[in-house]
Amino acid sequence: MGDTQDWAAGPGAAERARSVLAAAWSCAVTAEGAREEYIGAHSVTEDGGVLLDVPEDSALHTAALCAPRGEPSAVLEFADVAPVPVRQRIRARLWIAGWLSQDAGSLQFRPTRVVLRLPSGAQVVGLEEFAAARPDPLALAEAQLLTHLADAHPDAVERLTRLVRPESLHAATRVVPVAVDRHGLTLRIERTRAHGDVRLAFHTPADDVSQLTERMHALLTQAAAACPRALQRHRADGDR
Repeated sequence: MGDTQDWAAGPGAAERARSVLAAAWSCAVTAEGAREEYIGAHSVTEDGGVLLDVPEDSALHTAALCAPRGEPSAVLEFADVAPVPVRQRIRARLWIAGWLSQDAGSLQFRPTRVVLRLPSGAQVVGLEEFAAARPDPLALAEAQLLTHLADAHPDAVERLTRLVRPESLHAATRVVPVAVDRHGLTLRIERTRAHGDVRLAFHTPADDVSQLTERMHALLTQAAAACPRALQRHRADGDR
């Protein structure tokens, strides 16, 4: 599924996990054999703990009240979904196992194990590293940034393909910005029956949206100096 472009600097697993947690609007919770899904019901503490504001008649509250030790084990699942319409929109999944307890009407979740699953595979994130990490500074703005770039500036996306190796563009039918963080922009290169992602690195990390604007202008300036590369819109032998 991947392409030949070198993978540039990106967030570590702990930062990526905290970014998924910070940006997620929904989560699925499994506790004592019951599974419930919630939208807009969780908040995140500074050290990566989760507070769940769920109805008092929910299965989770019942589990917390009836558990023998008063603290049932639970697993929280979060999905990182690309904000632009592409194949395989789930970019990552985050599973956090831990303990639930009552906290002033809410349920407090204390992590005991964190697993981040990316297309490249699953990785266990150390608890201390997870607690100390901070979300990417662009995580909450990413959805709006990407949809604006894809919808309002397709010419700029086309220009950025000049920075992509020619073999990665072979048989491409569409190129879409699929992710952005402080380290760089990721383009999804779609073909008839396959796709691959290519990373374009910023010269230095962007710590806010204004810095991101400067980094994007730098990439576009670099692309303007490169030779134009037309997308080869035909089927490749390996595109099956």
